[in-house]
Amino acid sequence: MTVPQPRPASPAGDATTLRLGYGTNGFNNHRLDDALAVIADLGYDGVALTLDHDYLDPFAPGLTRRVAAVSRRLSELGLAVVIETGARYLLDPWHKHAPTLLHDDPTRRIEFLRRAVRIGADLGAEAVSFWAGVRPETVSPQCAWDRLVAGCATVVDTADTAGVTLGFEPEPGMLVQDIADWRRLRAALGDPGRFGITLDIGHCRCLEPWPVPQCVAEVAAHLVNVQIDDMRRGVHEHLEFGVGEIDFPPVLAALAAAGYRGLVAVELPRDSHAAPAVAARSIEFLRAAAASASDSARALCSAPTEATPADAAPAAAAPADAAPAKAATADAASTAAASADDTPVHM
Repeated sequence: MTVPQPRPASPAGDATTLRLGYGTNGFNNHRLDDALAVIADLGYDGVALTLDHDYLDPFAPGLTRRVAAVSRRLSELGLAVVIETGARYLLDPWHKHAPTLLHDDPTRRIEFLRRAVRIGADLGAEAVSFWAGVRPETVSPQCAWDRLVAGCATVVDTADTAGVTLGFEPEPGMLVQDIADWRRLRAALGDPGRFGITLDIGHCRCLEPWPVPQCVAEVAAHLVNVQIDDMRRGVHEHLEFGVGEIDFPPVLAALAAAGYRGLVAVELPRDSHAAPAVAARSIEFLRAAAASASDSARALCSAPTEATPADAAPAAAAPADAAPAKAATADAASTAAASADDTPVHM
């Protein structure tokens, strides 16, 4: 296929050049071909394609033929693609997300991820995204960690062979739930070049210790995939834009300033019942936020500068997370982790 090429980032970090996508896990009541058409018609640049029962099931017959058909369709619509692997019941009809890399027998999960990588290679995907999973109660923390590292090493080997970039996603309540955990995992793997990070903007507000734009800056060098949604501090629930606490123009400005060229894909997996309307509202909101970020950046660059008297008092430091979101309580991260099983939001 002819893979859509990322638009060059503006030298000034113009947020309006960011490439917007939408996740198919928010279109679960549509046929895949119809979902792709709606996403393209709304003006999105790409799609975050979750492999699932009806969406390019890696275990169903005729995979090569089906992948080729999706490749042609993506090319016709001019959509870039990243692969997501968070389907809830694809591997086990009784237990959500099972097995993960942390279970006693992770064989089916590893095979699924290896197939996802190969599908990503065939589709020209910009990244293949995956996560750790929730630690089973019967598995000790050290055993779970060792299993995770071993499983990720296998997936990295497959990605190296296929020439595919991996984006590992910290997920609230999972064994790797924040940026610090991701850094520890990457170090344990030997800092492989193809092992990047998938950053969910909502998760940053949910439990990270920094303001959301700083989270972007913290991982900019390894950022390969972005999911975007609104969220509240300490509550792992993906919300439509404007419903949560995130101030989005500074976030989009941070992505642009970081030179990020990948997709920024809307992640609203609980809104399939109103997918076209939600997707339309989402792209309008993000375009407006990007324009606001760009206008603010231009205004800042064109504003006259004044000399500061040598004896002037230093300006007071800004709050850690400016309005509209208020500063979080100290136990917000633990609250988010505790609520993860009650409010799972991925696929």
